[in-house]
Amino acid sequence: MKRIIASLCLCLSTSMFANAASSKQDLQERIEAARNVLDQIMDAEDNTIPKNILEQATCVGVVPGMIKGAFVFGAQYGQGVVTCRTGHGWSAPVFIRMAGGSWGLQIGGQSTDLILVAVNNRGFQDLLKSKFKIGADASAAAGPVGRAGQAATDWKMNAELLSYSRNKGVFAGISLDGTGVSQNKVDTETFYGSPQSFENVLKGNVEVPQGAVEFVRDVARHFTEAKQAQ
Repeated sequence: MKRIIASLCLCLSTSMFANAASSKQDLQERIEAARNVLDQIMDAEDNTIPKNILEQATCVGVVPGMIKGAFVFGAQYGQGVVTCRTGHGWSAPVFIRMAGGSWGLQIGGQSTDLILVAVNNRGFQDLLKSKFKIGADASAAAGPVGRAGQAATDWKMNAELLSYSRNKGVFAGISLDGTGVSQNKVDTETFYGSPQSFENVLKGNVEVPQGAVEFVRDVARHFTEAKQAQ
């Protein structure tokens, strides 16, 4: 009974969290959490994203602490940030939501860090949409792991997005089919102090705010190092 109540509370709190307004301080903490997740994963030596994927990435999204809860109906919800490669470096970040559901005899809850990597221009264009569903509107695959080796080549022909998860310290590719990704225009406006289109920001037409400099700099460092290592 305690587990049932706890799971119901988790699903309720997830729903409340999804509809809560974020302050600029909340958004700053989200960016810092995303930077910490990325740094920890990229510093995991061989157990991280392969170099040839890092080289070809057009965009990177990080969702720290995506919440999953389940009691017969499953639910998952998370908020994160995305930056994209431009002709003069990496763009200022925008804010996204990820949400999905499932059905089955299940109970429990967990928190998982997620990383989305767009590996071509189609993946970049997906992130400019106001909303899309992974596996239906955008082709995706569980990303291969292993920096020292080269990733399998199947994803180059079939995937627009590669997805990864880290749960309890274990980093691996994960299928996110059925998960919805949507722009969080309200949070993006709150962070920048004025309305900003995702296309304008992700194409590098907006200066990186001071609060996002370290995150963008770390993305650039990890992905530049991958190119220099070849």
